Amino acid sequence: MPSTVSQSTEANATRKFIHIDMDCFYAAVEMRDDPKLTDQPLAIGGKAGSRGVVAACNYPARAFGIHSAMATAYAMRLCPDLVVLPPRMSYYQTISREIRAIFQRYTDLIEPLSLDEAYLDVTEVDLHQGSATRIAEEIRRVIQEETGLSASAGVAPVKFLAKICSDENKPDGQFVLTPETMDDFVKRLALKKIPGVGKVTVGKLAKLGLTTCQDVRDFGEAELTRHFGRFGSHLFQRAHGIDPRRLTTHWIRKSVSVERTFTKDLDRVSDATAVVEVLVKDLKRRLEPYASRRIKNQQVKLKFSDFSQTTMERRTDQIDNDLMTTLINGAWDRGGGKSVRLIGLGVNFFDPDDSDSLQLPLFQASTS
Repeated sequence: MPSTVSQSTEANATRKFIHIDMDCFYAAVEMRDDPKLTDQPLAIGGKAGSRGVVAACNYPARAFGIHSAMATAYAMRLCPDLVVLPPRMSYYQTISREIRAIFQRYTDLIEPLSLDEAYLDVTEVDLHQGSATRIAEEIRRVIQEETGLSASAGVAPVKFLAKICSDENKPDGQFVLTPETMDDFVKRLALKKIPGVGKVTVGKLAKLGLTTCQDVRDFGEAELTRHFGRFGSHLFQRAHGIDPRRLTTHWIRKSVSVERTFTKDLDRVSDATAVVEVLVKDLKRRLEPYASRRIKNQQVKLKFSDFSQTTMERRTDQIDNDLMTTLINGAWDRGGGKSVRLIGLGVNFFDPDDSDSLQLPLFQASTS
């Protein structure tokens, strides 16, 4: 009798997922509009002098070790000739909608992950005799013809593997897993490539001698669960190529937030509390489209000079400036005297069908 894992793997193999990932999207748009930038190291992000951060970069810049989320000042030390352009988000959003419209010619089952990547489920699509490989090739070709931008694609019978595959032949490439080739691919797959397995977890796994999915299979689900709890069972499933999720095509916003990075670190808590009023006004403005939603709690986030951060939250049904100030004071104390480079304020909403709106406020806190 087949094992539960074998049965689940066979069930997974009935779907056809495509993950489309635009190649260095923001930078590619700028290079398309100004071809002189094509061979120059290029980054999109904030200015070095204003403590900006790289949002995206092209492949010549990546050759210098530059990557997204890197401080612009450090990126320019790695590459003094780096061209840095400010992001044009509304323009990128317009182009992203054009690409989304191309997807919709092929399927209504689309799960966008960001402006530059999305999952498509083409299981029921009859085009090209139902070949997901040929559908992905056509989508990439149409994107190139209509937008002048290149895209990479991953095709697989399960969701998380399609995303991994889209990175295999970048840029402007495609990688396909069939039900027949999937298991061999997964056995050799590095655990660090599995979505949700971060650096800290990779380190813990490595200490146990686990670096590939085959290692995890050999280790066994019981031992994984003993070391990692529920995550161990989840990882064991992924190591067998099991991912029962379908695409999420409808979302309900769960939170709204605003944040500000300062050009100079704040050294006193009074400096931090002084910006609450301004940030609360920004937060209330962002909340206007969600006036019908019930607020569940409000929270603050502080990022310190060493890039560590902490968050604190408290149950409340409305924006309260004094409460924000109280939370900032509490979060500040956790810094142990470190100065602050960023402050964020936000609220979480109750789910529309959540009846838990009459509970008394409960102070909660978390650090990361």
